[in-house]
Amino acid sequence: MTSVDELVAALPDGVVLTDPDGMEKYRFDWSRDQTAGKPLAVVRAEDAGQVQTTIRWAAAHDVPVVPRGAGSGLSGGSTAVDGGIVLSLERMNAVEIDTACQVAIAEPGAFNAEVKAAAAEHGLWYPPDPSSFQICSIGGNVATNAGGLCCVKYGVTTDYVLGLDVVLADGTLITLGGKRIKDVAGLPLLKLFVGSEGTLGIVTRAILRLVPQQGARSTLVATFATVRAAADAVVTMRSTMRPSMLELMDRPSINAVEDYQPMGLDRAAGALLIAQSDAPAAARTAEMETMRAACEAQGAEVFVTDDADEGEMFVQARRASFPALERRGSLLLEDVGAPVPLLPDLLDAIGAIAAKHDVEIPVVAHAGDGNTHPNIVYDAGDPDSEKRARQAFDEVMAAAIALGGTITGEHGVGRAKRGALPDQLGPDVMALTRRVKDALDPQGILNPGAGF
Repeated sequence: MTSVDELVAALPDGVVLTDPDGMEKYRFDWSRDQTAGKPLAVVRAEDAGQVQTTIRWAAAHDVPVVPRGAGSGLSGGSTAVDGGIVLSLERMNAVEIDTACQVAIAEPGAFNAEVKAAAAEHGLWYPPDPSSFQICSIGGNVATNAGGLCCVKYGVTTDYVLGLDVVLADGTLITLGGKRIKDVAGLPLLKLFVGSEGTLGIVTRAILRLVPQQGARSTLVATFATVRAAADAVVTMRSTMRPSMLELMDRPSINAVEDYQPMGLDRAAGALLIAQSDAPAAARTAEMETMRAACEAQGAEVFVTDDADEGEMFVQARRASFPALERRGSLLLEDVGAPVPLLPDLLDAIGAIAAKHDVEIPVVAHAGDGNTHPNIVYDAGDPDSEKRARQAFDEVMAAAIALGGTITGEHGVGRAKRGALPDQLGPDVMALTRRVKDALDPQGILNPGAGF
């Protein structure tokens, strides 16, 4: 019996997939990394016990394991490696709502949208709101500490994780945290696993804090002559207030969306801001007037609506930007951020890099927290086009670092950005990071190549 046969025998029928054709779709995440390896097998675990069995087998045979949720990651964090196991958690998708404690107990394969829907049935809300919330999994959100459109006011995934069940590299299942709002017993190990991209352990259950359902929202849409003007308006707004949403689209992104799904956006605009306030009653009116004044001071044309459906139409246009850009060619997906006051400088730098390398870099941004998504479009069939795109990709990350920013605000380092991580963290922090990794995964079998 070969070692893979041992794994097949140790798990129920249909859990382990070894057919090359069947495994093909598990090799890639949405970054479409063409260096993806060919796995030895795909394990589609159905419970934590099967995850433990898989990890124990992998440890015994020194086989790498790449955990995978919905495959919607954008940085190559779940890209398969040669001769490894892809551990898919898609079948672990149960969601339970504890209304008394106001928490969701979710398995890693549950979609973000499913948690939101389950919470909404009880008048509760799970705020983390990635643009891909309908197709991204809770396990992936925890792995990358995902953010989204509402995080300018409501925070990111880690702000809502109260507890985790995690399978360690030796197969041990540990429970961290729980349904308690406050708990400082022991070292804060819970937060160590949020954002660790499956390199320290495999999350098999998450306890997520819920809040009362979001109130009524007003929406502001402002069109600007330039991206710089829109960014300057964002800085002004954020100096005195915190909207519940503050999103930016530049002209190439606007036009990509209009080509993909016509929504009546102004194709001639240099940039578009979509902002919302969910403050109560008179406070919401005051916030909208503050945002209007900041935009008009930069020469913007401003439209404000209290109609929920009308406002949601503009939000959906923003959410459509990524699938729209996929239609324009191959993409290198950026996720760089800077301190909010330096957002205009970061956007200027991205524009200069695009011009320097003669590449198209449409930008959308969670502008309210300084997190931009410059997506580099290139022709994969043209070696020169790809070369220029990759040079631009590296320079965009360098520009963010030079501004005291980050190479990733919410997508994770994955395999796409690991080369730039030492430039941001420096040698001492990289050495500390390596010591943590070695302590929890001495064989180096958990998602090797991701982040390091």
